[in-house]
Amino acid sequence: MAEEPKKTEEKKTEETFRVSGAEILDKINEIIKEGNARRIVIKNEKDEVLVEFPLSVGAVGVVLAPLFAAVGAIAALVTKCTITVEKRQ
Repeated sequence: MAEEPKKTEEKKTEETFRVSGAEILDKINEIIKEGNARRIVIKNEKDEVLVEFPLSVGAVGVVLAPLFAAVGAIAALVTKCTITVEKRQ
């Protein structure tokens, strides 16, 4: 009789950063380089979600290029924003 594989629960944590519009791309690059981010949410000063995107382990620069273009456009429109990062441990 075969045993069922045990499911391991992955712990998730959230970290929030307040940055200016000019700092958004630098902060997102830093988060991606850390390698343990699962999802990034960018909100404006009114706490409205501007963009939310998942990060997969296999994401490469070519896939992320349109994302950076969108984030760059957001950076031009907002003065301050909040970046929430869901991380796996």
